[in-house]
Amino acid sequence: MKPRDLTDLVLLGALWGASFLFMRVAAPAFGPVALIALRVALAALVLMPLALAAGHGPELRRRSGAIAWVGVANSAVPFVLFAFATLSLSAGFAALLNATAPMWTALLAWVWLGERSTRLRVLGLLLGMVGVGVLVGDRVGVRADATAALVAMGAGLLATLCYGYAANFTRRHLSSAPPLATAAGSQASSALLLAPLAFWLWPATLPGLRDWLAVLALGVLCTALAYVLYFRLIQRVGPTVAVSVTFLIPLFALVWGAVFLGEGLSPGMALGGGIVLLGTALSTGVLGRGREQRAGKR
Repeated sequence: MKPRDLTDLVLLGALWGASFLFMRVAAPAFGPVALIALRVALAALVLMPLALAAGHGPELRRRSGAIAWVGVANSAVPFVLFAFATLSLSAGFAALLNATAPMWTALLAWVWLGERSTRLRVLGLLLGMVGVGVLVGDRVGVRADATAALVAMGAGLLATLCYGYAANFTRRHLSSAPPLATAAGSQASSALLLAPLAFWLWPATLPGLRDWLAVLALGVLCTALAYVLYFRLIQRVGPTVAVSVTFLIPLFALVWGAVFLGEGLSPGMALGGGIVLLGTALSTGVLGRGREQRAGKR
């Protein structure tokens, strides 16, 4: 990997890790729906001109239905679910839940698309589930309101399941579509879907400057710029390397949460997060790839 690509990868991990920080800051002021409506609208305002300038207008029109559905499954619904989760969970903890997304992607690819699985990948899925169990036990054990914690964690895990479904849907129906067109169109469709709900659920008290700055950073930096970096990485180093950003996101989210919000890291979070990341590495083939290749040659 060239230095420029490594820089992009680290910056992408920092941006997506920071998204949990900004949601944690702004979600109480705006509410989950209004916050995410603003996030995707800002991202669409940045990405759509880039997509049109690149000549992707015809592709956007031709694949509008599939791209709109990706917007629902990959942005509108999971973004709102995670924003809701951050009302009760720390930024770092939410990011650890987010690390299960590639695991669900691999599971759905196995069940839905019939992708070949190996013993190592099955072991990774099982380890990931154990890690989630450790994380759940850690939060329930320290929260006075166990029900609120369980609902928040359920929302976060449902969001990652949406990511897994959307990744496989995109692979099946939009694999030949320009990535920038998919990104821009999905954000625009998410904004259109959430706009009436955001109007209905707009906060009665006007949020403060800090909250608006968090929204601006969330939409422009953590969504629009992050998508540009992500798709550039896919083009330059391939999707397998690009998806390794999953392992950087929780690290940065924990750092940002500790520095700016004073959040801590409990032993249960460290143990559960480590198991989740190991399971994700095995289930996505990041670990054990050489062994799988040797087995395939026999």
